[in-house]
Amino acid sequence: MGTTRQRKRSAQAWVELNTRDPEAVSAFGVARAQLPGGRALSDLRRLRCIELRGALPGREETAELLHRSSQFYNPHKERCTLRFEPSDPAPIPAGARVVLVTERGAESRPAAERWWLHETGEKIEVREGVAWVLSFDGSSKAVEAAADLAVLHDRGHGLLCNPHSQDHRLSDHAVPLPWIEAADSDPTEGG
Repeated sequence: MGTTRQRKRSAQAWVELNTRDPEAVSAFGVARAQLPGGRALSDLRRLRCIELRGALPGREETAELLHRSSQFYNPHKERCTLRFEPSDPAPIPAGARVVLVTERGAESRPAAERWWLHETGEKIEVREGVAWVLSFDGSSKAVEAAADLAVLHDRGHGLLCNPHSQDHRLSDHAVPLPWIEAADSDPTEGG
């Protein structure tokens, strides 16, 4: 495969199941029924956010490489949206908030990095987190509700991130690119 290498850059692959996600359906039910922050919740989705950093080829070739390897996603049961520039939209509805959750010390994907190096001859960094997309019914307090649902504090507050083993980051109006890198520096700050 002939490649045209570009400058070092970041790209995000947003991966979501083609069918309803049982984990998101369950979390939505718990949030709506039992948590104050979940009362105005109208939708909850779970996606994997995979970030690639390094000398990446163009958009089409990067998408084709992701599609070819099970290291990134399974095209038979998942769909992938590639975000190549900060101006590219993330697959997030307008007004939704996103909670990015990373496993502390385990967000790196060394097997995916080795596969990429073998296929392209280029060394890149691959990181992954879970992006919880929260939509609220006309709530002017969506930011507060999302923050309340983000980190597990007790039986009445939090759901998506275990603070003992995970870090989180809450988006502002736009999801940054890169984002997982920023989560490493201070996981409690906003987008």
